[in-house]
Formats: sequence, structure tokens, C-alpha cells
Amino acid sequence: MTERPTRRRRKLFEREAELATVDEALAQLGGSGSGSGTGAGGTLLAFSGPAGLGKTTLLTEVRRRALARDCTLLAARGGEQEQSQPFHVARQLIQPHLAGRPEEELRAALGSWYSIVGPALGLCAPEQGAPPDPQGLRDGLDWVLTHLTVQRAPVALVLDDAHWADPESLSWLAAFAPRTEHLPLLLVVAYRPEELPSHAEAFRTLPGRAGHRPLALAPLTEAAVTTLVREAVGAHADDAFCREAWAVTTGNPFEAVELTAKVRDKGLDPTSASAPLLRDLAAAQRGSGLVARFERLGPSTVRFGWACAVLGTAIPQELAARVAGLGPEEAADATARLREARILSAPGEEADAGLEFVHPLIATALYRSIPDALRVALHGQAAVAVVDAGLGSSAAARHLLETHPENDPWVVRTLRTAAAENLRAGAPEAARRQLARALREPPDFDERAAVLYELGCASLLTEPANTVNHLRAALAEPFDDPALRQGIVIRLAQVLAHSDRLAEASDSLAREIPSTRDVRARLRLQSEQFMWDAFDAVEPDSPARSRRLARLADRLTGRDLTERYVIGLRAWDACLRGEPVDVVLHHAVRALGTEFSWAHEDRGFEVPVLAAMVHMYADRPGRAEELFEAGTAEFERQGWRGAHLSFAYSLRAYIRYRRGRLAEAEELARAGLRLAERVGRGTPVHWYAIAILATTLLARGRVDEAWELAREHGFGESFPAAVVFPDAQTVYAELLLARGQTKAAAAELEAVDRRLSPRGIRNPTWCPWQLHLARAVAAEDPERARDLAEDAVRRARAFGAPSGIGQALRVAAEVAPPGERPALLTEAVSLLSESPAGYELALALAALGTELRDTALLARAAVTARQCGADGLERGAVDAVLALGGALPCAAAHEGALTEEEAGLARRAAEGDPAVSGPVLSAVCRKLGTDRTGLREALEVFARSSR
Repeated sequence: MTERPTRRRRKLFEREAELATVDEALAQLGGSGSGSGTGAGGTLLAFSGPAGLGKTTLLTEVRRRALARDCTLLAARGGEQEQSQPFHVARQLIQPHLAGRPEEELRAALGSWYSIVGPALGLCAPEQGAPPDPQGLRDGLDWVLTHLTVQRAPVALVLDDAHWADPESLSWLAAFAPRTEHLPLLLVVAYRPEELPSHAEAFRTLPGRAGHRPLALAPLTEAAVTTLVREAVGAHADDAFCREAWAVTTGNPFEAVELTAKVRDKGLDPTSASAPLLRDLAAAQRGSGLVARFERLGPSTVRFGWACAVLGTAIPQELAARVAGLGPEEAADATARLREARILSAPGEEADAGLEFVHPLIATALYRSIPDALRVALHGQAAVAVVDAGLGSSAAARHLLETHPENDPWVVRTLRTAAAENLRAGAPEAARRQLARALREPPDFDERAAVLYELGCASLLTEPANTVNHLRAALAEPFDDPALRQGIVIRLAQVLAHSDRLAEASDSLAREIPSTRDVRARLRLQSEQFMWDAFDAVEPDSPARSRRLARLADRLTGRDLTERYVIGLRAWDACLRGEPVDVVLHHAVRALGTEFSWAHEDRGFEVPVLAAMVHMYADRPGRAEELFEAGTAEFERQGWRGAHLSFAYSLRAYIRYRRGRLAEAEELARAGLRLAERVGRGTPVHWYAIAILATTLLARGRVDEAWELAREHGFGESFPAAVVFPDAQTVYAELLLARGQTKAAAAELEAVDRRLSPRGIRNPTWCPWQLHLARAVAAEDPERARDLAEDAVRRARAFGAPSGIGQALRVAAEVAPPGERPALLTEAVSLLSESPAGYELALALAALGTELRDTALLARAAVTARQCGADGLERGAVDAVLALGGALPCAAAHEGALTEEEAGLARRAAEGDPAVSGPVLSAVCRKLGTDRTGLREALEVFARSSR
């Protein structure tokens, strides 16, 4: 940031240990005079202590030393009055290094983050469209700070009064702090420990290079205060006088400095005879004594000082004068008086940086001394003055939050404007506070519903229960705006659905549809109701709803987004019920048209996701991935990096799983889970992430790991009311089957039957519960098992996806009489060979090879399993081949045996030799059908097969 006015440099007493730690951290940055940023890495230093212990003075010295080492300095200070201004601290840190650039240059500097972080940092106005989610915005700020650090290394980021930083900035910095050790960045914060908010606990607990953080500042010793006094008033100050100065200030550096200044100003003789006077002088520097001294400066100066206390930090003199109701000359005179009284700091090299209090303690004392009614009035005057000065509605809003309701339309308008700006800038909590205050003003009779709607939108991510109340209250208001009413109803249904209250979501739409006169508006509401009904796992009249949906969708042409949403829902419903693949794809293609945005401002992303998933179940995974890649890119451009991005990663993982690319599926599923954890456990996105990762781990042969994952996340303790895919209860039953708990698995699958069958959802390609239940009951009731499998085969054939038919035939063979198995498995292999389902093909090959004792089929199964990443299946197939005396079951058997040199390289790489790399090793890995991490196992297989 631009340096604040330079004050006279204060001498630091008894801070040698802290400064030594600072010097060590700066040395680790490797930037001593070179600007190279090639040091060992960064550090977080946190200094804590009560008010007045010299944190600001210490950080001023940190800044000076960082600049002396050619560090780029990013500095900010939290303000007691600015805490409600979102990103106030982030702007102080970053804005000065980017502001003033032409838009084209700024866009180039921020890249794809321009429209996401630009509004939060005050670098550009928010663009139209849905706002970024808070996590996406934090990710963007992470990128900007990381990029700035790398470009301008070494960097020192210094945050004073962190306890007063706005919540948005402080939460971001606390989460970013662990990254400092991997960047050429020294992050230094100072705070009062008793006032540090809970969302900044990282500053108390993070381990790191300093080893003993935070560094608690101690009061000065008697010797230090003695030295300070004698340097200020003369070496002749006697011991008794100095001892009393230490006692009355309790070693507080701020109070000691102020006391010595007062002694010097009054010409007090520093002897034991004067020592009793020190207590009264010290009392005048704090609390009521300070206020009494301040009030003796005269009415106009007092009004000006109060105005400064209301405005906060970096106060423009002209603005303070307007709030105080003073002319320019009176304001200048008041400023001089306050500086002389050591209340405002002396001007420095940059006088235009604004007025500052000598210490935050003084600002707090003066602010609290303002009579209540006058303080409210001053905040009201400040709000008007801020807007008139061109500082914007958001700057005025923090003052309006402190005023009393007066039925003022201007206040409502200003707060609504500020809330809209903050919501689009990614600060929904700030928007919620401002709209709640606007509601108390109150708004005009015909404006109240709109404010309640906006409040519901702002509370959606943080307080869903309150959002429901706000939106229902909005609907109860008498207003005549059909578009607003439709928006309220749709948003109410959305928040109910996302709170796992799908039946209520559907009911709220159903009540509104009959009274909606406009045909297109009614269709929009119907499309929303169809969507939430589709996700309701216990919908009471699902078959009838499907018939209504089919009749409606089949006559729509797809001329607008609403019609295409309805058609997309028709495609999904047809997939669930197992209508032929051609019908399903026909509707999916109609829904997609030429463009189907996943990030539309007033639409959910659910229907685009369903249209993409239909292609996966219909054996078109390549098209499904194309759609997901485009949708994921939209999410990232929009700054949606929470639940939206987690859904995208998890479902892309499921597509990879269905394609038999299990290693890639696991990587994506874990990325989805990491994002889901940030959103919160028990949410729909968390269910998706766990179910898909567990399914993938089972396919890879890591049953114990999959079970541990389920236990850790409480998977299986209850199941969501929403339809998720893969079906969570079915996945849990599959876990039980893999552990040999067939009875428990059968009980779960019977429950799935009771839940899905009445709804007509019987497509085994979508949910193979029948196949798993057949396996679970095969030992005790083989006839029922065969009936279940045969019914699944029939339904899979009706749907017509080769992967689904092949899977059903494979399981049918598993529970069929021995004589029928080869034919079923042969057909399964044939169909799966034509499908994209590589893992299912490997399973069918292994089953057929085992049934026929055919080493060639088992070898092919091993190779296919390896290509898929199905490690457990590959091991089983290899062992079966070797037991039958078969040949090499790995990729090397088809691409030529390894040369002696290649085998040697592979062994060295498998043993962890980092020097082994390059194209030769890559060629070896390709021959063995693995990557570097799987070389050891591949070599074992190669050696056993060669023997």
C-alpha cells in the first residue's frame, strides 16, 4: 500500500528477541538487496499483546527493515470503525499495486480472475451475472496474492490490528497463511489476543519456522522505562521518579511514552518530589482523563475530533470538517489543536494520506465518549458526506448501520445499492447486514417485498432457514409485480430443495402455478417443479408426474431456455425409467441445442448436468465429458468454486469410472471431496463425492480403504432425501457385499427396491441394485437371485446401452447354473468390447477366462484391468494365469520384451532413483502399461510371467 504519513521514528525498547526473529525471517526470503526471491521460503510471524504494548511501533520497524532489504511491501491496518466494510484490509494490501492501470493491462494482470476479484478489490465494477461464491473469491484472492508475490519477490505483508480486520479479509488471510512457507513471503500480523475473532484462529496455532508463535509482547521492565524517561526528560531524572513512572504505566510502552511527553510539556522536575504527580498525569492519558483533556480543547475542536473518530482511519480533513459542520479554517485550526494535544498524529511526507489518531486507544476512547444521540447523528451525516464525496454507497452503508430507523427512502435505496454491490463482489454476509437494516428503516409499503427477496438472496449461502422465512414473508406482502413474485417463488423452492426439503419445494411451486396467468411464466414454474420432483427420492406420485412431463415435453419445440429445461428433464426421466437409448438421446440433444449454459444467472445447473449424464448412461461418455469440461470452465470463470465445482469434479470422476479410467477417476473424486469438505459435511455435494470415491476405490480393489472412507464420513448412517447418483444406499450395500456382509447388504438393497420401484425407476444401467441384490441372496435363495438377474437383463436390453446389458449378463452368469454361464459371459464380453466400459469388460473377461480356464482370456483380462487401474482385479487375473501355466499377462507381452538396459532403468526408477527419467523411462512405462508409481508392481508381474 501507499505508506502512511511518516512519524518520528520511535526507539524500540526490549524488543531485541522479536526483531532478531524478524531479521531471521527476512534473511530466509533471500532478498537481501538482490530482489531475487531465491531464499528458503517464507514465514508467518504473529505478535500478540494487549493495547499499548507497542505492536504498531514494532510493525513500523518491520516495515522499515523489509524495505531496507528491497522487499515489496504490502501493508494494511484493521480499523475498529471499518470492520463492517468487506475486503477493506484486502484492498489496502493489494489495490495500490494494481490500481491506476488501464483496463486492458489490469485484465491481463488478473487473467480469468478479473471479474471475480476485481470488484472485491475495488479495481472494477461488478459485471452482470451471478456473483462468485465466497470460496471462489478466496481462491481468486489466493491467486492474486501468490502471483504478486512471485512477480515481486521477496514480499513482506504486514497487517496491524488484525483483530479489527473485516471478516472477509481476515478469513481469507488466515486460510492463506499456511502457504507462506512455500513462497518468498513474510506475513506479519499483530493483534490483541482477547479480541481476535474465531475465524482467525490460524494466527494463534499455525506451526512454522519461528517455532514459537504467536510471539507475545511483554510489558517493559523498570530498567527500560527508566531509560525511556531519561532519554525524554534528561539524564538527571532520579530513580524514584523513574520507578514511579514504571509503576503508574505498568510498563505499557504507549502510556510510558505519552507520560514522558506530558512531563516534558509541563516542565515537571523529574525528581522524587514530583513522583506523586505522575499518577494524575498518567490517568489523563487514558479513559475519562483523556476525554476530559480532549473536551477542554473547545467545542469546534471536540466536534472535529468526534467526526474523525466516527470516520475511522486515513480521514480526509475536508470530509471530517463536513461531518463536524466546520469550515475549512476551523477544521485546520482543530487539526492543529488535536495534533498539539497528541490526539492526532503529526503530518508526514504524504499529508494527503489522511488524518490518523496517535493510537487506536485514543480513537476508541473518543468514539465511546460521544453522547449516544449525537453519535447516531454523526454517522448519519457521515453517510451523506461519504456519498457526496463520491466514495459510493458501500462506504456509506457502514455508517447507516449505526443509525436509527427514520422511515427515510434514501437510506433504504443506499443500503440496497450497497448490498447489491457487495453481493456481486462476493460478500453476502455484508449484504445481509445491510438489507436487514434497510428492512428496519422500513422501506415503503410497495418496496418491502423486494427488500425481503433481496435479503433472502443474500442469506441463501449462510442462513438457509432465515432465507426461507424472508422469502415466505415476501410472498405474504401485498405487491403487484408478477416477475418479482415468480423470482421469490423460484428462489424459495431452490433454498428448500438445497436444504433437503424437496417436497416443500415442489409444494411451494404447485401452489403458485394455478394462479400464474402468463403462459410462459407458468411454464417456467412448471419446469422448476418438475426438476425438484425428479430429485425427490420419496415423491409420492412419480409415474403420474412422468406422464405429465412426457406429454408436455413432447409437444415443446425448444424455442427458449425454459422449454429446453423441460425437455432436458424429460430426457433424464426417460433414462431413469429405462426408455430406449434412442429416445433418451433424442430428448437430450433437443435440450442441449447449440448452447446450454451451466452458469445462467437465474437458473440452476442441475438440468445441464442431467443432460450431460444422460450421455454417459447411453454409452456416450466422450460427449458427456465435453459437456462437463465446458460446464466446469463456466463455473471457474464465474468464480463458483464451492459446491458447483465439487459436483463437476465428482461427476467427471464418475464418468471416468464408467469408462474404466480408474486412476483418473480417483484423482478427480478426491479433488471433488476436498471441495465438498469446504462446503460442509452432510450436504448433497458431500454425498456425491463420498459415493463416487468409494465406488472407485472398490473397483481398484481397495476395499478396506473404501470402508474407512465411509466410516470417517458417516456414510451409511442415513441417506439423503434427494436422488443422487450413483445411488448412495446402493453404494453402501456394495461396500457391505465387498466385506462379505451379505445379509446387511441385502437389507439395504431391499430398502432401495422399496424406494425406487414404486417410482418406476428400474433401469439397471442407472442403478444396478437388482444385480447387487441377486449376488447378496444367491447363496440362500438362488432361484430369487436368478429371477432378479434375469429381470435386470431384460430391463437393460430394453434400455439398449451395451455397457448396461454386458454388466447385467455378467452378474446373471454369476448366479446362473454352471452350464448357462459361458454363453452369458461370452455375450457380455462381446457387448462390452463394443462399449466404453473398460472396467466392466475386464470383469467379464476375468469371469469368462476363469469359467473356461482360458489363459489367453485371463491374460487379456489382466492387461485390460491394468489399463483401467483395477489393481485388485489385475492381481487376481495374473495369479490365475500363472496358476494355469499361462504366458505374460501384461502390456509388454504385446509390445515386445524389455531389453536388459530397459529392465535396469525400470528397477532403478522403482527403487526411487531420481536421476532416472526421460524418454527411455517413458518408453519402458508404456511397455509395462503403467506409470512411474506402478513400476515395482509391474516389474514383479513381468518377472513372474517371464519365468
